[in-house]
Parts: sequence; C-alpha cells; structure tokens
Amino acid sequence: MWVDVVTAAHAEYAGYLPAAWDSLHRQHHPHWTWRVQVDGPPGEVLDALAACGAADDGRVRIAAHGTEEGPAVTRNIALGSCTAPLVQNLDADDELEPGALAALSGALATHAHAGYAVGHARDLHADGTLRTMPLAVPAGPLARGALAVAWASALPDRTLPPVHPAGVMWRRNLLLAVGGWAALRGVEDTATLIAGSALATGVLLDVPTLRYRRHDAQRSRRNSDFSGGGVSVFAYLAAGLPARGRTSLGGLGLRVSPRRPGPPPASARATRTASRPRP
Repeated sequence: MWVDVVTAAHAEYAGYLPAAWDSLHRQHHPHWTWRVQVDGPPGEVLDALAACGAADDGRVRIAAHGTEEGPAVTRNIALGSCTAPLVQNLDADDELEPGALAALSGALATHAHAGYAVGHARDLHADGTLRTMPLAVPAGPLARGALAVAWASALPDRTLPPVHPAGVMWRRNLLLAVGGWAALRGVEDTATLIAGSALATGVLLDVPTLRYRRHDAQRSRRNSDFSGGGVSVFAYLAAGLPARGRTSLGGLGLRVSPRRPGPPPASARATRTASRPRP
C-alpha cells in the first residue's frame, strides 16, 4: 500500500532534513510520497532539501503556508493533501528505521481492522549511538482504549505514553476521523494517539521503527509558561484521575481505576472558580 509520509518542517530544524531524507531513501518499502509542509519562512528548508537532492525527487512534495502555526497545524495542512490510504508521521529531526514503512504497512495489511500501527522508538544521540527504550505494553494487537488504560495505571511515576506517539502509522480515514493532530501545545501527537486508540484497535510491533533524535533544540524538551489559559487535560491526568473511584473513557465503556486518586491541579481549580458565574 502507498504511504504518505508527513513532515512539518521549520527553519530551526532544516539542518536535520537531509538525515530524514536519507532514512526515507533507505526504506525497503518503495511505495511512498514525502509531503514536507514548511512552517514559517521557507528559505532554509528549501535550501536544505535542494542540497541533499530531495527537492529533485518526484516522490517529494514541498509546500509552504508562510505563517508560523506550529507542528499540529502544519501537519494537518499536509494531511489535507494526502491521498494514500496510510499516513506516516516523520518529524523533521527524526529518522525512520530502514524497515519501518514495510513493517508498519505490512502489519496494517495483516490486521485489516486495525486503525494504526507503531513500533519501538530508539533514542538517537548526538554521537550517533542508539538506545532502545523498552516497551511499556506487550507487543501485538492493541484493544480499543488499551493505551489510555496502560498510561493511566502508570501515573504518576511514568508520565510518558506507553508507546512513542511520533512514529505512528495511521489509516488516513482514522486520522481524519479524530480531526488530525490535536490543537495542543507540545503533546499534539500524544493526544492524537490516545484519541485514535480509543476509536480503533491498533498493532504494536516488537521491532524498532523510529530513531528519535535527542538534541538541545527539541521543542518537546522546552519548559516555558503558557499564557493561553484553560486547563490542560494532560496536566489534569498527570495530577491523578478524579477521586470518584472509576472513570469512564470517551463513552466507550472502558473503566480505569486510578492508581493514586487526588484533586485536580491548583491551576484547574483556579480556572474553574474564575469561570463560575457569580450568584
């Protein structure tokens, strides 16, 4: 099956694009298109793609929207032009393992009712070394809601989701059904994974498929104040599920027993109080 590989690119990560391109060029699965959507000024990204030869490959589609919208919006713009039945995310600073597209698309061909597939992520360090991160859930078919249940049961000791959300291969219809990548700051791929996994079964492969680059400019490692207001659903979940015994997930009939129940974070209480109408 054909795969549309979606990459949101911006100037700060332009230097990593040749490595991402090389990882695509080494894929065992030949049927793919690379859709690079440029977020912000396109000059440095276009120069990097031209220098490595990606711009001259007929399988590469490059587009730019001019404004700076962040990774979620940028990926969703690219998603709007996708036509393949499968969509693979590839962050501009990451790499795919050579067998990634073959393994993930093969798993979805075998499991006809699965909506997504994902494998191991290996940390790629600056010196070129690769560190395999152990899976938090067993490989094999993933029931609807299983990732959310596994994640909630591990909190607060483990705040990362059970599988790496950046390397997921999606059936395009499921990704469209959840509205594409979520409008959240820093965890847009995690939110999309949890939403999609609540709607459809998945497949977890016991093979490495993603090389997740570790570097100082990673957006996911930045800590800064967010002035947008509102309550982060992930901060709420990390602080402990509501203390009313069991919590229903997404109306799917799934039940999660919170490991350490407790009150919502102070920011959530303050927001609720401030938004409560005066008598």
